[in-house]
Amino acid sequence: MKLLSFRYEDRTKFGPKVKREDAVWDVLSIAEEYGVADFPQTITEGISLGLDFVEKVRAIVEQALQDDNPNRFKYAFTEIEWLAPIPRTPKNVLCVGKNYAEHVKEMGSDTPPEKLIVFTKSPLSIAADEEDLPIHADVTENLDYEGELAIVISKGGRHIPKQLAYDYIFGYTIANDVSARDIQMDHVQYFLGKTLDKSCPMGPYIVTKDEIPNPHNLSIVTKVNDEVRQNGNTGEMIFKIDELISEISKYATLEPGDVILTGTPAGVGKGMTPPSFLKKGDTVKISIEGIGTLVNRFN
Repeated sequence: MKLLSFRYEDRTKFGPKVKREDAVWDVLSIAEEYGVADFPQTITEGISLGLDFVEKVRAIVEQALQDDNPNRFKYAFTEIEWLAPIPRTPKNVLCVGKNYAEHVKEMGSDTPPEKLIVFTKSPLSIAADEEDLPIHADVTENLDYEGELAIVISKGGRHIPKQLAYDYIFGYTIANDVSARDIQMDHVQYFLGKTLDKSCPMGPYIVTKDEIPNPHNLSIVTKVNDEVRQNGNTGEMIFKIDELISEISKYATLEPGDVILTGTPAGVGKGMTPPSFLKKGDTVKISIEGIGTLVNRFN
């Protein structure tokens, strides 16, 4: 199932993509119409139910399809304002650095990290698919892109065993870890260069994990103004997804709705000769097999 968050008539909603249509089911309105009292009211509440949430959504859609006018419960994509699939995470977005060997090399090192590199981005960095993003010319001249697979956590936990890690995943989405390289290099830690407002667009959907049985064999392609910059595969990760979840949860309790960015393949602007950073008017498109394409323009 592909789930999205959106705003319609000043109300934040969520729902599944309509099959074979560029439209979304308004599951909250369906639940209200049919008096389904126990239906989750936010996507994070739903995600905390795991794949039981998917069954609840399917049942709600089936009710709508029995209605005399099911079209009143769905909106065309052109009628809604897209939001990030998780409009606000419970804590900072968790990010993994230098998790692809070729990216490590293009950033100036021949030695892959022995231990996980983790940094965070503020919830205010979250942005949506098709949202225009600031170029932040007042503070940086080196704004860069990083196309990444993102994990959406379904249930909370700490000290999660590696062999159980996938039980804690709800699904996957696409993220762009937009990075101000000059700020990042000027400070001992990454936070300031990584957490500029609207520097973590995500979307367009969360695809539930049952639809992606092998998240380590997905093509990931980033284009800047239709020029291919990154062309990798999630199988190239140094630290695999189960390792990420297990290691991070040793130190930080994971919560439903947490998002973990898994690292970026080679091809970032800083790694080019000469470096090629984002400019006003540039459009970045990140496509991951089985999920879709995240598109943002920088202004």
